[in-house]
Amino acid sequence: MVRVESLDQEGRGVAHDQGKVIFIEGALPGERVTYSSYRKKTSFEIAQLAQVLVPSPSRVQPRCPHFGVCGGCTLQHLEPGAQVAAKQRVLEEQLQRIGKVAPEQMLSPVHGPPWGYRQRARFSVRRVRKKGGVLVGFHEKRSGFIADMAQCPVIPAHISELLMPLRELIGALSIGDRVAQVELAVAEGADALVLRHLEPFAPQDEALLRGFAARHGVRFFRQPAGPDSVVPYIPDASEPLQYTLPEFDLTLRFGPADFTQVNPAVNRVLVRRAVNLLDPRPGERALDLFCGLGNFTLALARRGARVLGLEGSPALVKRARANALANGLAQRAEFGVADLFRVTPSTWESWGPIDKLLLDPPRDGAVAAVASLGAEGPRRIVYVSCNPSTLARDAGTLVHDKGYRLAAAGVVNMFPHTAHVESVALFDRGW
Repeated sequence: MVRVESLDQEGRGVAHDQGKVIFIEGALPGERVTYSSYRKKTSFEIAQLAQVLVPSPSRVQPRCPHFGVCGGCTLQHLEPGAQVAAKQRVLEEQLQRIGKVAPEQMLSPVHGPPWGYRQRARFSVRRVRKKGGVLVGFHEKRSGFIADMAQCPVIPAHISELLMPLRELIGALSIGDRVAQVELAVAEGADALVLRHLEPFAPQDEALLRGFAARHGVRFFRQPAGPDSVVPYIPDASEPLQYTLPEFDLTLRFGPADFTQVNPAVNRVLVRRAVNLLDPRPGERALDLFCGLGNFTLALARRGARVLGLEGSPALVKRARANALANGLAQRAEFGVADLFRVTPSTWESWGPIDKLLLDPPRDGAVAAVASLGAEGPRRIVYVSCNPSTLARDAGTLVHDKGYRLAAAGVVNMFPHTAHVESVALFDRGW
């Protein structure tokens, strides 16, 4: 028996037993549990929960009947408010342990509805004869097998209800064995399903897909190769998808394979918080690195600043420019393609004077951009992170090497019921 002390970044309970760290899947802080190890190393073990002897008061019954088998969620057994608190502790611990920094203020967590929130998802597809046909779903935990899912409460209910009909549809297609994935993109007023297929559809497949689309009100897109190969299919799916940021009077169009945040309700609050923290003003020049299709850039421009948005994907930059034009912001929002993992001091010089900086990098963080900042760098930086470890690393550089203070930080619960920690941090030079 061990006492669980905390949660790690994977959502596993952390305990100590005979001098070793034990990571226990399914265990919660404060619980006394027994466990069964399936990986043993010199200094640690990874284990499954065997029995809860003293449960946490925050333990709840998971809503999804597939929880524990499906690898999509790891924390449904923890009350949603306690999930947010645990993520806040992970952020604080990572900042202290890796960056050797502590925020002067902990921001109140950003969170939203815990169910039906996920409007982007990628389901794997496989025909499994002993399961009776085609499976459509997330992978099982620690496995290449696909979970036998009949429902999913973290995606919108009307999409969850399509999982079983989708299985029947794909099983009836001439190339049902060659459909590898179904990608979901829910927009405002439209539901898109992208079929990743390894062989061309036969003529008879079109009637099946048209019938399904008509019955369930979805649009089908085809993806025969990489993300750039996505094309409209059935019905006339050429009309763009879109989401809105009402507080900034913005409508942003996107393609079904473009990166957008999975949780639109939380994204709206996150954009508001990031813009308010950065505090862009008319006459100032702001820089948005890893800008995507303009999610933050256009909101900053709406507040009156002149903004340069930079992104590594030419397709997203093209989309961002179109969004700026459609929202009447082409004079204040400029976009360009840049390799943001190879930023140098001369790169910063080429961008010109910057008053405010917003960073929203992928999981690897923004190490090159941060390390090459010079003495004339922006007065204020807002860093939106999807990985507390790389945020902590970059925060250490900004505070200890670049003269910034970590004025505030807090979590953004973009992915309820998972261990994923999104966060936002404010750095200020205090000039």
